[in-house]
Amino acid sequence: MANTFEYKNFTDEKNYITLCSEVMAVRARGSSPLACIRTYGCQQNVADSEKIKGMLASMGFGFTENAEDADFILFNTCAVREHAEDRVFGNVGALKNIKRRHPSVIIGLCGCMMEQKHVTERLYRSFPFVSLVFGTHSLHKFPELFYNTVTYGGRVYETGVDDMTVYEGIPTLRDGTFKGWLPIMYGCNNFCTYCIVPYTRGRERSRRFEEVVSEARQMIEAGYKEITLLGQNVNSYGKNLEEKHTFAELLSEIDKIDGDYILRFMTSHPKDCSKELIDVIAGSRHISTHLHLPFQSGSNRVLKAMNRSYTREKYLDIVNYAKEKIPGVSLTSDIIVGFPGETYEEFLETISLIKEVEFTSLFTFIYSPREGTPAAKMDDPFSAEEKSRWFSELLKAQEEISARRCAAMVGSVCRVLVEEESKPGILSGRTSGNVIVEFPGDKSLIGQFKDVKVTKARNWILNGELA
Repeated sequence: MANTFEYKNFTDEKNYITLCSEVMAVRARGSSPLACIRTYGCQQNVADSEKIKGMLASMGFGFTENAEDADFILFNTCAVREHAEDRVFGNVGALKNIKRRHPSVIIGLCGCMMEQKHVTERLYRSFPFVSLVFGTHSLHKFPELFYNTVTYGGRVYETGVDDMTVYEGIPTLRDGTFKGWLPIMYGCNNFCTYCIVPYTRGRERSRRFEEVVSEARQMIEAGYKEITLLGQNVNSYGKNLEEKHTFAELLSEIDKIDGDYILRFMTSHPKDCSKELIDVIAGSRHISTHLHLPFQSGSNRVLKAMNRSYTREKYLDIVNYAKEKIPGVSLTSDIIVGFPGETYEEFLETISLIKEVEFTSLFTFIYSPREGTPAAKMDDPFSAEEKSRWFSELLKAQEEISARRCAAMVGSVCRVLVEEESKPGILSGRTSGNVIVEFPGDKSLIGQFKDVKVTKARNWILNGELA
């Protein structure tokens, strides 16, 4: 069944960009207005911030890391974990003194947290110096909302307004020159019982196939060496398009584009990870041999309580197929420890699964309840202290696996995209399997692919030398 979403170009807001440019040229404290953007959370938030920066740049803004110098301060927020929310509120509170010293500064918040009613009510009640608040569904309206904030002088709040539309053509100012994010879809239909994302990001909507391929080609022609396709569940790409395309077909089409680059993607949901996708990766020229496939728990009962829609057996089936078809595949995953009602015996099923799969690395979390999710109302009889002990046990088990996997790479030669100078004279980059390698070299090599011979292994990082 075709989707009910619309596709529109970013046109209506261009007049507001012009108006904002005129207003801020007069209002700026310096020769031109400056914006300070702080981004919390996932790569999708980073990609959203790049669009906001693109719109601000079109308004004549420059950018600063120092909030004290800014005419506009914006926090792009994350709602996935309680700790991220606490950080945001703490950092917003610290802006009160900046607003006192510079009354003309505009302070705003956007992102996933703003789609939660209890959050916006607290902001309105406790942080009167915050002038602009908008949610994930209103990103395309940012110029209009910003203009209203500046000209009318009141507090502008717009959240919970989902017009069921995918907007193309929003100007984007990417943070990097050789690594870039490429969103291919938005939202999530999975409704895992612990996750707030479907409530803050809305239902799944895929960008048109030709739009994504065209943007990927533009990035490659512009010299990007690493492109990461983004979605809350990239494996669901294309399900709601009128012209049906699978994620595997999209990857295959982009892989055909000539150039010297590596293609990555995140995040994959195991229930939709197909053998067709594994086959495309195995036969590709540019696709990374790293597969991030979050399993969350090794217990079938816990997986059912999480509403993950797959079993331990199905997960192992796709993992074993990937190991068979993709030589040297690097597997990583997310794990939640202490989901409500999880017993120690069920936790040990997670330990046995990581030992069976032998992941390169893991992203591990102790369960954090999110208001508005079904899991937040579930009985949770185990203490934080018990969960912390389980968590330490998990980390120890994975540390041994990671150390063993890294040690097996000593003596091999890896193709590495040089990303940064991690310390004077030492460069850092990642292999196709997403393993970090550090090696001596000149920073002029940043942004290039280099062959590096691995000479030493640490738990999660390799040391090497240019081959």
